This record gives sequence, structure tokens and C-alpha cells, in this order.
Amino acid sequence: MIKIQVLHGPNLNLLGAREPEVYGTTTLAEIDAELVRRAAARGAEVRSAQSNVEGELVELIQRAKGWADAIVINPGAYTHTSIAIRDAIEAVALPTIEVHLSNIHAREPFRAESITAARCLGQICGFREQSYYLGLDAALSHVEASRRSHGKAGKSQKRKRARDGAGRA
Repeated sequence: MIKIQVLHGPNLNLLGAREPEVYGTTTLAEIDAELVRRAAARGAEVRSAQSNVEGELVELIQRAKGWADAIVINPGAYTHTSIAIRDAIEAVALPTIEVHLSNIHAREPFRAESITAARCLGQICGFREQSYYLGLDAALSHVEASRRSHGKAGKSQKRKRARDGAGRA
């Protein structure tokens, strides 16, 4: 079973009420429930957590290493400021997808730069709650493809060893 850790950064606990013209009216609980539903439909498991504290997000990323196959993260405002979150993503070496509800590149200039995206497989932004769902799909597809390619490599290596061993006998 594929396991995905979803992490929500600062102020995302206010979704549904916070600037609905920018972030929409869907609550964080509704997004989390839909992520669980979509993951279950693909035979996967999702765990979600939200924190307004940078150090807690770093710890959640580190803990994901022992459980998850991939991370979907919305670092919120830490996207633009947190070297610690960037370093944690790099340190755990889990495939990570960065998501944002708004299009950070079409907003204020200080929001356009993501410090964390460079350590992620990719970034999805501007689709409100759909950004999370697309991020989940990307993470699941990446892990599935990785497992298929490792499985094929494993089978071909076994066949090669069998051929090599059979030729020596």
C-alpha cells in the first residue's frame, strides 16, 4: 500500500473563512477528507497534519521518512522563507510535491519565489483545493511508476543472473 503524508503550513487551518476570493470556501477538513477518499480509491493511505510552527513541520517531514512513500506539502508562507523546511525535504529524500491553493506566481512579488520547490519533484499551484488533489495524483503516480520500474529492473536482473549462472554450469 502506498502511503502519502500531507502537510499543511501556517494559516491553512483557517481555510473556508480566510480570504475566500483567493483561497476558496473549502475547509481544510473537507480537503483532508477528500484526499483520504481519493487515496483509498487507489488503494493508498493518506495522513494529514497542519501546523503554524516551522519546527513542527520540520519534525513532521522527518517523521514521514519512517512511514510515507511520498509527501504532498503546502508550506504556506514558509514557502518563501524556510531554509529549514527545504533542508528537511532534502534530508528525508522522499518524493515531495509542493502545492498551493493560489497561483503564487501571479500574486505579490515576494510570493513568487519558492525556496522549497527546488527540493520537490514539482509544484502545483493556482487550482484552489484541486491543487491538493492533483498533488496527490502526482505523488501516487510517481511512487507507482517508481515501483514498476524497480520491479522490472529486479526481474531483468534475476533473469540476467539466471542466464549467467546457467552459462557457467
